[in-house]
Amino acid sequence: MGDYIVELENVDAGYPGATILRDVSFSVSRGEVFALLGGSGCGKSTIMKHMIGLNPVLAGTLRVAGLEWGPRTRAELCRKIGVMYQSGALFGAMTCLENVMLPLEEFTSLKAAARREKAMALLADVELADAADKMPQEISGGMKKRVAIARAMALEPEVVFLDEPSAGLDPITSSALDDLILKLRRERRTTFVVVTHELASIFKIADRCAMFDKARGGMIALGAPAELRDRSPDAFVRRFFNRGGSNGK
Repeated sequence: MGDYIVELENVDAGYPGATILRDVSFSVSRGEVFALLGGSGCGKSTIMKHMIGLNPVLAGTLRVAGLEWGPRTRAELCRKIGVMYQSGALFGAMTCLENVMLPLEEFTSLKAAARREKAMALLADVELADAADKMPQEISGGMKKRVAIARAMALEPEVVFLDEPSAGLDPITSSALDDLILKLRRERRTTFVVVTHELASIFKIADRCAMFDKARGGMIALGAPAELRDRSPDAFVRRFFNRGGSNGK
């Protein structure tokens, strides 16, 4: 590895007047599935908000696709990333197809027929071509997340961020979504950064992960899930990966 798509150097994460994590440094390689882990309130979602440009870092440097987030790079960077929010965040007054077409309408000069063709191909990639004309309220939670992933990939971003993709899903649906993520990484060579706490998903999809701890106010582990489970020098990290007997073995 070494061809990095996301780079954090000595980043302090949080909000003005409230630093949650200090001195965070890690890089995400192109083609990786990289997971952000930790307990509730540990700062993993805060780190993601910095990575997708919703909030500026409090200190340090954060680069995506070689560009540092800032007012002058924001427009360019927003087209280099895709985001799937936890609920899917689909527009309820639009069909699934229209949701996926929206970024193409806003940010490309493609003709209507070409936009539709590309959006249909993306829905086919997430195995939902037959739901193109359905409204979000007519499909399941897992299907909403698939449509949201298709929309996140509409502009062919260099990295896609997934916020708790397994949240609210039953184990079978969650496993199928994991399979989809691996398929898209394999077939489209997409880089994924995933916020999650689901052990089954972590061991199935993540090449590497960064783990954060609220009490210590920083990153406490970085590496492959199995390596951290078996060889981390931190007892808290080992317990996290071995909890409940779902340890990926």
